[in-house]
Amino acid sequence: MKKKIISLAELSKIRKKLKQQGKKVVFTNGCFDLLHSGHIHLFREAKEYGDILVVAVNDDFSIKKIKGASRPIFPLEERLEILEAIEEIDYLTHFSEETPQKIIAALVPDVLVKGGDWKPDEVVGKREVEGAGGEVKIVPYREACSTSDIIDRIVRSAK
Repeated sequence: MKKKIISLAELSKIRKKLKQQGKKVVFTNGCFDLLHSGHIHLFREAKEYGDILVVAVNDDFSIKKIKGASRPIFPLEERLEILEAIEEIDYLTHFSEETPQKIIAALVPDVLVKGGDWKPDEVVGKREVEGAGGEVKIVPYREACSTSDIIDRIVRSAK
Protein backbone atom coordinates (compact mmCIF):
# COMPACT_ATOMS: atom_id res chain seq x y z
CA MET A 1 0.00 0.00 0.00
CA LYS A 2 1.37 3.42 -0.91
CA LYS A 3 2.00 5.91 1.84
CA LYS A 4 -0.89 8.38 1.88
CA ILE A 5 0.03 10.53 4.89
CA ILE A 6 2.66 13.03 3.76
CA SER A 7 4.01 16.48 4.56
CA LEU A 8 3.13 19.59 2.60
CA ALA A 9 6.68 19.66 1.17
CA GLU A 10 6.28 16.09 -0.17
CA LEU A 11 2.80 16.89 -1.43
CA SER A 12 4.06 19.96 -3.29
CA LYS A 13 6.62 17.84 -5.16
CA ILE A 14 3.99 15.27 -6.05
CA ARG A 15 1.60 18.03 -7.19
CA LYS A 16 4.21 19.33 -9.66
CA LYS A 17 4.64 15.85 -11.15
CA LEU A 18 0.88 15.32 -11.36
CA LYS A 19 0.48 18.65 -13.15
CA GLN A 20 3.13 17.63 -15.70
CA GLN A 21 1.23 14.38 -16.23
CA GLY A 22 -2.01 16.28 -16.86
CA LYS A 23 -3.70 14.81 -13.78
CA LYS A 24 -6.57 16.75 -12.22
CA VAL A 25 -6.02 17.27 -8.48
CA VAL A 26 -9.04 17.64 -6.19
CA PHE A 27 -8.69 19.04 -2.67
CA THR A 28 -10.93 19.04 0.37
CA ASN A 29 -10.36 19.54 4.06
CA GLY A 30 -11.96 19.27 7.46
CA CYS A 31 -11.73 18.01 11.02
CA PHE A 32 -13.13 14.54 10.27
CA ASP A 33 -13.36 14.08 14.02
CA LEU A 34 -16.01 11.37 14.07
CA LEU A 35 -16.17 9.81 10.64
CA HIS A 36 -19.72 9.33 9.32
CA SER A 37 -21.62 8.74 6.08
CA GLY A 38 -21.64 12.46 5.26
CA HIS A 39 -17.84 12.38 5.09
CA ILE A 40 -17.83 9.27 2.91
CA HIS A 41 -20.36 10.95 0.61
CA LEU A 42 -18.06 14.00 0.38
CA PHE A 43 -15.01 11.90 -0.50
CA ARG A 44 -16.85 9.87 -3.13
CA GLU A 45 -18.31 12.96 -4.77
CA ALA A 46 -14.99 14.84 -4.61
CA LYS A 47 -13.11 11.97 -6.25
CA GLU A 48 -15.52 12.16 -9.20
CA TYR A 49 -14.22 15.65 -10.04
CA GLY A 50 -10.67 14.53 -10.83
CA ASP A 51 -7.88 11.97 -10.78
CA ILE A 52 -6.24 12.52 -7.39
CA LEU A 53 -7.98 13.40 -4.12
CA VAL A 54 -5.96 15.25 -1.49
CA VAL A 55 -7.50 15.63 1.97
CA ALA A 56 -6.09 18.06 4.54
CA VAL A 57 -7.04 17.45 8.17
CA ASN A 58 -7.16 19.97 11.00
CA ASP A 59 -4.78 18.97 13.78
CA ASP A 60 -5.94 18.73 17.40
CA PHE A 61 -4.86 22.29 18.26
CA SER A 62 -6.81 23.87 15.41
CA ILE A 63 -9.93 21.81 16.19
CA LYS A 64 -9.86 23.00 19.81
CA LYS A 65 -9.68 26.58 18.57
CA ILE A 66 -12.61 26.07 16.19
CA LYS A 67 -14.86 23.61 18.07
CA GLY A 68 -13.95 24.11 21.74
CA ALA A 69 -12.03 22.34 24.49
CA SER A 70 -14.07 19.10 24.33
CA ARG A 71 -12.93 18.37 20.78
CA PRO A 72 -11.48 16.54 19.00
CA ILE A 73 -13.01 13.23 20.04
CA PHE A 74 -10.19 11.31 18.34
CA PRO A 75 -6.60 12.57 18.18
CA LEU A 76 -5.04 13.41 14.82
CA GLU A 77 -3.08 10.16 14.52
CA GLU A 78 -6.24 8.07 14.87
CA ARG A 79 -8.20 10.25 12.44
CA LEU A 80 -5.42 9.98 9.85
CA GLU A 81 -5.24 6.21 10.29
CA ILE A 82 -8.98 5.89 9.68
CA LEU A 83 -8.91 8.24 6.69
CA GLU A 84 -5.94 6.40 5.19
CA ALA A 85 -8.18 3.32 4.80
CA ILE A 86 -10.63 5.16 2.54
CA GLU A 87 -9.87 4.17 -1.03
CA GLU A 88 -11.05 7.42 -2.63
CA ILE A 89 -8.37 9.38 -0.76
CA ASP A 90 -5.00 9.42 -2.49
CA TYR A 91 -3.05 11.71 -0.15
CA LEU A 92 -3.50 13.08 3.36
CA THR A 93 -1.79 15.95 5.08
CA HIS A 94 -2.60 18.00 8.17
CA PHE A 95 -2.43 21.60 9.31
CA SER A 96 -2.37 23.62 12.53
CA GLU A 97 -3.98 26.80 11.30
CA GLU A 98 -7.72 27.43 11.50
CA THR A 99 -7.97 27.28 7.71
CA PRO A 100 -6.13 25.36 4.97
CA GLN A 101 -5.18 28.62 3.19
CA LYS A 102 -1.43 27.87 3.28
CA ILE A 103 -1.88 24.38 1.81
CA ILE A 104 -4.26 25.56 -0.91
CA ALA A 105 -1.92 28.41 -1.88
CA ALA A 106 1.00 25.95 -2.09
CA LEU A 107 -0.85 23.27 -4.08
CA VAL A 108 -3.34 25.30 -6.12
CA PRO A 109 -5.58 22.29 -6.78
CA ASP A 110 -7.64 22.08 -9.95
CA VAL A 111 -10.84 21.54 -7.97
CA LEU A 112 -11.58 22.70 -4.43
CA VAL A 113 -14.46 20.80 -2.81
CA LYS A 114 -16.43 21.64 0.33
CA GLY A 115 -19.56 20.25 1.92
CA GLY A 116 -22.98 21.83 1.44
CA ASP A 117 -22.83 23.70 4.73
CA TRP A 118 -20.50 26.13 2.94
CA LYS A 119 -21.48 28.91 0.55
CA PRO A 120 -19.15 29.23 -2.48
CA ASP A 121 -18.11 32.77 -1.52
CA GLU A 122 -17.05 31.59 1.96
CA VAL A 123 -14.69 28.86 0.76
CA VAL A 124 -11.10 29.51 1.79
CA GLY A 125 -8.79 29.25 -1.23
CA LYS A 126 -11.50 30.05 -3.77
CA ARG A 127 -9.58 33.06 -5.09
CA GLU A 128 -6.35 31.10 -5.66
CA VAL A 129 -8.04 28.12 -7.28
CA GLU A 130 -10.34 30.09 -9.59
CA GLY A 131 -7.53 32.55 -10.33
CA ALA A 132 -5.49 29.64 -11.70
CA GLY A 133 -8.39 28.43 -13.86
CA GLY A 134 -9.69 25.87 -11.37
CA GLU A 135 -13.13 25.54 -9.87
CA VAL A 136 -14.90 25.31 -6.54
CA LYS A 137 -17.54 22.61 -6.06
CA ILE A 138 -20.02 22.31 -3.22
CA VAL A 139 -21.19 18.76 -2.42
CA PRO A 140 -24.77 18.76 -1.10
CA TYR A 141 -24.96 18.46 2.68
CA ARG A 142 -26.70 15.47 4.21
CA GLU A 143 -29.16 16.64 6.86
CA ALA A 144 -28.52 15.61 10.48
CA CYS A 145 -25.27 14.04 9.37
CA SER A 146 -22.57 16.10 11.00
CA THR A 147 -20.20 15.27 13.81
CA SER A 148 -21.80 17.93 16.02
CA ASP A 149 -25.29 16.48 15.33
CA ILE A 150 -24.08 12.98 16.20
CA ILE A 151 -22.45 14.16 19.43
CA ASP A 152 -25.66 16.02 20.38
CA ARG A 153 -27.72 12.86 19.77
CA ILE A 154 -25.36 10.81 21.93
CA VAL A 155 -25.49 13.35 24.75
CA ARG A 156 -29.31 13.52 24.58
CA SER A 157 -29.65 9.73 24.61
CA ALA A 158 -27.35 9.44 27.64
CA LYS A 159 -29.65 11.62 29.75
